[in-house]
Amino acid sequence: MEHLLLTFLLSPFLGAVILFFVPYRAGRLIRWVALLSALPPLGVSLWLLKGYDLGQGGFQFVHSYAVLPSMGLNLVLGVDGISVALLFLTAFIYLTAIFTSWTIDRREKEFFLFMALLVTGVFGVFISLDLFLFFLFYELAVLPMYLLIGIWGSTKEIPGKGPFAWTYEQIRVGVKEYGAMKLTLYLLVGSAFILVALFRVYVESGASLGHATFNFLQLQNASFDPSVARLLFLLFYVGFGVLAGIWPLHTWSPDGHAAAPAAGSMMHAGVLMKLGAYGVLRVGFGLFPGAAHELAWIVGTIAAINILYGALAAGWQRDIKYLIAYSSVSHMGIVMLGMATLTEPGIAGSVFQMVSHGIMTGLLFTIVNLVYHKSHTRDMTEMGGFAHRMPILATFFALAGFTSLGLPGLSGFVAEFLVFLGAWTSAHPWWLIPGVLGAFITAIYVLRAMRWIFLGPENPRYPDLPDARGTEVLSMVILGAILILLGLYPRLLLDAIHTGVVEFLAHLGGA
Repeated sequence: MEHLLLTFLLSPFLGAVILFFVPYRAGRLIRWVALLSALPPLGVSLWLLKGYDLGQGGFQFVHSYAVLPSMGLNLVLGVDGISVALLFLTAFIYLTAIFTSWTIDRREKEFFLFMALLVTGVFGVFISLDLFLFFLFYELAVLPMYLLIGIWGSTKEIPGKGPFAWTYEQIRVGVKEYGAMKLTLYLLVGSAFILVALFRVYVESGASLGHATFNFLQLQNASFDPSVARLLFLLFYVGFGVLAGIWPLHTWSPDGHAAAPAAGSMMHAGVLMKLGAYGVLRVGFGLFPGAAHELAWIVGTIAAINILYGALAAGWQRDIKYLIAYSSVSHMGIVMLGMATLTEPGIAGSVFQMVSHGIMTGLLFTIVNLVYHKSHTRDMTEMGGFAHRMPILATFFALAGFTSLGLPGLSGFVAEFLVFLGAWTSAHPWWLIPGVLGAFITAIYVLRAMRWIFLGPENPRYPDLPDARGTEVLSMVILGAILILLGLYPRLLLDAIHTGVVEFLAHLGGA
């Protein structure tokens, strides 16, 4: 079992290598190779839910593989309760993204190859305990999105208005190339902050521990000068926070969401934004507990802005993909708010929200992309009555929408309840107010979107709208079942998350 975690790296990476040699015309073989590469990580992630020892806690299945021993660089793998939950999320999103892309008809080989490389990076981030390799996996996870959007994305140019009309026309806001470039440039700036902070951590660890290291387990025992710790905390918060969509560095996210293909949107909103939040929690809060206590008010206040701004912006949209994109900005605010509370229910709710939101947005973007490709419009006001011809899509949209607004019995309610409880018992109970207001606004725009798209009389402009079928339905059934299961039996993940959070707070010096 000591090499068990290697499955998460080797399976998708070997899948990518095999796909490289598969002939372009072997479309069916390409799909089956991609599918088979997703099954071992899924199986191991489910086994970890049972095999992770809740009584022991801490990082388990830890194993080190020498990379550059002379520089203290080793591939150190391990998981705690927090990463076990996020591996579960990633494995299911990857599997369903493959099912959603089963009918892709353009450059299938490269598409599934880049998807495999992307998910290799994601898994690597969640299991790596060497921060330098953590960073390399992080880069491997985010860079393929440029190609996925730039090649397979969709374009809907947005006309400018008022004094910005000329600017919009010149940079072509809404085209897929714009979305891909904006996403990549923002994330590269964030990566620059992370890289500078990592090398400073490496140097400072030498003075504290007697030897410089990137090993996270050893760095947890290092002591940093308070002023240096505050600087490093902020660098990691901004660097990882860009990917988490923190305000005002979130603007890449809606354009990237809107331009991405179905599977790209699922991976982008469902998993990649969670890498940013995980980085802030694991590295920022985990290595600098003193600075975390001092500066958590900044994280929480910006998170409160995220919640309200994202919800209001989503309510202003008529483009269905932009609505879901701004909704993600709001829900990621809930994630960041939960960790800023520095309380057990708050951080547990933050991690649970990462999983719930990842599954929910995966389902929503599956539905939205199907509606777009069948109706050839993203303007919700031009739709109407689609439920008459698309009852399956309407049913699952309602399920995902009710999860988004926090309906009891679904996973979103569990996550938001824990975060709001943590906010109320934190040092800043006023954080609860924007959280609850955001949930209220979410209910408004979700129900309105449902009415615009699926309810009312049939729109005569769309006489022939085929419903979801085949692997499209299978993808939605899997994701929908998880939302219900986690809503009715949250202990499936919360036991492991709780164990990880208790250990995390003990190191942080919290109650």
